[in-house]
Amino acid sequence: MIVDQAVYRDGCRTAIDVDVSGIPPDGFSWIGLREPTPEEIDEVGVECGLHELLMEDVHKAHQRAKWDTFDEASLFVLKTAVYEPPDEVRIGEIQVVVGPRFVVTVRHGPTPDLGVVRRRLEANPDLLRHGPMAVLYALADLVVDAYAPVLSELETDIDEAEEAVFSDELRSNQAPRVYHLKRQVLELRRNIVPVGDLLADLCETDSHMVPEDLEEYFRDVVDHAQRISGRVELARELLTDALNANLAQQGVQQNEDMRKISAWAAVIATPTLLAGVWGMNFDHMPELDWQVGYPLAVASMAIVAGSLILYFRRAGWL
Repeated sequence: MIVDQAVYRDGCRTAIDVDVSGIPPDGFSWIGLREPTPEEIDEVGVECGLHELLMEDVHKAHQRAKWDTFDEASLFVLKTAVYEPPDEVRIGEIQVVVGPRFVVTVRHGPTPDLGVVRRRLEANPDLLRHGPMAVLYALADLVVDAYAPVLSELETDIDEAEEAVFSDELRSNQAPRVYHLKRQVLELRRNIVPVGDLLADLCETDSHMVPEDLEEYFRDVVDHAQRISGRVELARELLTDALNANLAQQGVQQNEDMRKISAWAAVIATPTLLAGVWGMNFDHMPELDWQVGYPLAVASMAIVAGSLILYFRRAGWL
């Protein structure tokens, strides 16, 4: 559906409702769509005179972050991220078609409210006078800034997972949660790193896309994206270390269990051996004629078993 459509001239929103072809050279139109139908996309494409290959990309939602340039317009795909508890990151997409006198934004999946961007730009006519590229800057700034709270939530989950891994509850296997968090971080990285690369390429002098007055604004967004990427890399490394530590702890715990089992097996086997010897059906066994033979045999078993238990406890096996 078309969420909003407006014509801007000299940095201000006007009441003029005309086709893109009728917009004066010093103005531009901004058409906002949210989960549009194919018919709505085609209608806007015809109005803006978009290339058929560009239209094909707009029809295909959930693409990678990219920047494609055609004769009449350029297509920018920005990936959005939203955190949903517990431990879940959902990825959305904003497609931005930038032409000389128009901007078309197409939202798919979980995305921020672009009405905030409109109000921000409309409150800053000096920035809005730069035309469609000012809209692209504001959208990129919103998308990149939205990564920070998502990553903060993931970092909180990572801290909790680390505490659980190194807690006294060694029987608790945290590997499934740590692995799930790592998958979420990798999914976030897979989508936001290309956005930063896209914006960095856009700021290159040979791109001729960014007006000189907007270069500082775009570089600021690139700087924010690079900082977010650094935090994502750190989060990935922490999860890798936590997963390795959890697996190592599980191995140590299994060794502890095997030592305990072996120690108790030795404690049980020794009295069993003695009982087997005394239980043999021999005629000439001195203990058979002793009144203290039976107590002596039982006491010997108890002493040997007690000695083994004491030894294994001192050795840390029990």
